[in-house]
Amino acid sequence: MNSAILTVEKLSKQFFLHEQQAAIPSCAEVDLQVFPKELTAIVGPTGCGKSSVLKCIYRTYLPGAGRILYQNEAGHTTDLAQASDHRVLELRLRDIGFVTQFLHCLPRKPALDVVSEPLLLRGENRETARDAAADLLRLLNVPERLWQVPPATFSGGEKQRINLARGLISQPRLLLLDEPTASLDPDTSERVIDLLTTIKAKGVGMLAVFHHPELVRRLADRVVELIPQKTLCHE
Repeated sequence: MNSAILTVEKLSKQFFLHEQQAAIPSCAEVDLQVFPKELTAIVGPTGCGKSSVLKCIYRTYLPGAGRILYQNEAGHTTDLAQASDHRVLELRLRDIGFVTQFLHCLPRKPALDVVSEPLLLRGENRETARDAAADLLRLLNVPERLWQVPPATFSGGEKQRINLARGLISQPRLLLLDEPTASLDPDTSERVIDLLTTIKAKGVGMLAVFHHPELVRRLADRVVELIPQKTLCHE
């Protein structure tokens, strides 16, 4: 049996509002696992902390409590809740990817360069990286006329396609996905589902936030349901 790539134990996060002197709970007591060639889906009502879980794992947020154990290919385990910033950046470069709900990139960088950047950071040559980026942009129905245009000018759906292409191009060992088909038309959503299925079969472990039950049914191997202050898990 495969070992878990990621094991989250009793993860909690809250935000403190200094002006009101009040703590706002986000996620609480979250337990989950992610395995190679599997997708674990996080579901639950708005406000239960689904996106916060992903951001704690990626260390965009600093967890309040709990352990986030990532195991690399050599079997070494890092607790992402306690790891140094340097170690987190190291893992982001080669092991852990994150497709967020919103595209963040330099305002004047062409879309093709935005998508190819993760491969360049890994040491791929420019031509190989741009060819791989072009293949993904075609697959995701991004018109070629937009490839040399900065994504800041794009529609919401076009930005999401660029965001997906950039997150998927390097096929990290652990892939975090926050509403990956939001703002996409039905045809492109189907292409994304097929692409995620293909990447999963290659050994990538995925943790994804979904709102649509149909996506959970089609893609998820495990389901973690969050409710305020409590986590229910079933497979």
